[in-house]
Amino acid sequence: MSNIKEVAKAAGVSVTTVSRVINNRGYINKDTRQKVEAAMASLDYHPNQIARALQRSQSDLIGIIVPDSNHPFFAELIHYVETYANDLQYKILICNSLGNSEKEARYISMLRQNRVDGIIMCGHSLNLEQYKKVNLPIISFDRIISSNIPYVGADNFLGGELATEHLISRGCRKLLHISGPLKIDLLPNRRTDAFRLVCMKHDIPHRVIEGEPYKLTFEYYWDFVEREVSKHLPEYDGVFCSNDILAYALYIYAVQHGIRVPEQLKIVGYDYHSFTRMLQTPKLTTIRQPIERIGKALCSNLIQLIEGNTELSNTVVDVELVKGETT
Repeated sequence: MSNIKEVAKAAGVSVTTVSRVINNRGYINKDTRQKVEAAMASLDYHPNQIARALQRSQSDLIGIIVPDSNHPFFAELIHYVETYANDLQYKILICNSLGNSEKEARYISMLRQNRVDGIIMCGHSLNLEQYKKVNLPIISFDRIISSNIPYVGADNFLGGELATEHLISRGCRKLLHISGPLKIDLLPNRRTDAFRLVCMKHDIPHRVIEGEPYKLTFEYYWDFVEREVSKHLPEYDGVFCSNDILAYALYIYAVQHGIRVPEQLKIVGYDYHSFTRMLQTPKLTTIRQPIERIGKALCSNLIQLIEGNTELSNTVVDVELVKGETT
């Protein structure tokens, strides 16, 4: 197995220069960097990450805990976090909590044992007090954990306003909102707040049906629509769904049961992730969350915390209505 001295000799530079290239510290001109990287490749040299972490008290590793990396929103979010982290010489460890608090706790323990520099929290199935004991830089997504843990999220209240106002502008006179789990204090609950306030402002009869936490598959949403929503559909002419997969499941259910969309029932989703953008029939009317900006903000804000910025504030990004064929 080759070592750092052999790399330095092959590249014609000092061991210190090789170390600077490996750790991305200090100024190294482009030609020197290329020589060192070529020597490392030819010698099949791989730095000992654990030893480097112990020496520098920094591993250049970031953990990200998500409810389900198979879900299009979180798959896309991970992509942008990883892309931006890589640009800044960081690597990421991905953890799927699947809404299981014990599993999430084990992942946090594992990330700490692997000496990650910080954690992006998207799971949120743990008690808030447990987050506060992690003793690592943390950025949360769509949840307020404490005043000492910054969060990143989209403007959920604006999203709820845009969706509800659009349904009313399209002639809807009785509205239904299928929300996420309101028992958990998440920022997306502000969508429901906006829905209710806009309906009251326009004197529109309305109902909220609450979804279950961390149920993110099409199969679950289809069953939920059949079990909890279908009996109410004849009463309403517009539905604001908490996400696009739910909106699509509702659309398919409506069409299969003779309810014409958008003539009899108008549907608005939420997210505008890769699944929605690929979907051609129908093109959903939805609220677009800027996933790339959210991913970049989560990563860059966490790295700022890692590097000592203790004055970091929360980040809220704008959303917008994307008009499709379901309204």
